[in-house]
Amino acid sequence: MNDIVLAFGLTLLAGLATGLGALIAFFTERTNKKFLSAALGFSAGVMIYVSLIEIFFKAKDALTVALGDTKGYWMTVIGFFGGMLFIALIDNFIPTKTNPHEVKTVEDVHRAEQTHKESEEAKLMKVGIFTALAIGIHNFPEGIATFMSAIHDPSVGIAIAIAIAIHNIPEGIAVAIPIFYATGKRKKAFKLSFFSGLAEPVGALVAYLILLPFLNDVMFGAIFSAVAGIMVFISLDELLPAAKKYDETHSSIYGLIAGMAVMAVSLILLA
Repeated sequence: MNDIVLAFGLTLLAGLATGLGALIAFFTERTNKKFLSAALGFSAGVMIYVSLIEIFFKAKDALTVALGDTKGYWMTVIGFFGGMLFIALIDNFIPTKTNPHEVKTVEDVHRAEQTHKESEEAKLMKVGIFTALAIGIHNFPEGIATFMSAIHDPSVGIAIAIAIAIHNIPEGIAVAIPIFYATGKRKKAFKLSFFSGLAEPVGALVAYLILLPFLNDVMFGAIFSAVAGIMVFISLDELLPAAKKYDETHSSIYGLIAGMAVMAVSLILLA
């Protein structure tokens, strides 16, 4: 029961980081691009390291025990690339303009405010709602990944939750901007950004009610291998390109290495 409470708590905190992103957008004058680049790189480093060094091989171990060496290894690889395909399909079904993984900066908020003042016809609430739905769709599988990881290994769950929380902060900015652009109301933009992050604990709840009762070595291995694929895809497709976009002094690669190092040391200390 303690592990379940911890898993739900971690997933909730990771999801609520979208609201933190909205607050940063509304109460900060400038984007600290060096910090943003390093933070996104750090998040990618944590996700890539824990996925390829820890999660993938835990999945492989479970599946080879249940299915045999050859079949188990094949199932691990299929699950890994299946997770990548799953998150790639989600990205492809969401228009670029409403995709929360298109990172925005604080300056975009101020431009949106000015545009709204200049044009009363800029009632783009539909765009804002679609953006909130988009981040909800994105966060749902991340919630499942965080919850299932924390249930099996709290140290891995904590690492993934921290990485996803960092990753959700710029997403919160991206969600808040079109809503603010549509309404001119900071409070409404914050609320919708905040609530869109709750898709992660909803994902955790689905995992608890549907997946957990049937958890065995095969299901665990399949889910964990897919989680590894999802985390690697998010890192390579979203976090690293965004980190490089705002990179000024190689801060993204330093953040990446720091994330890997912190993850490696924490796994050793918590082993």
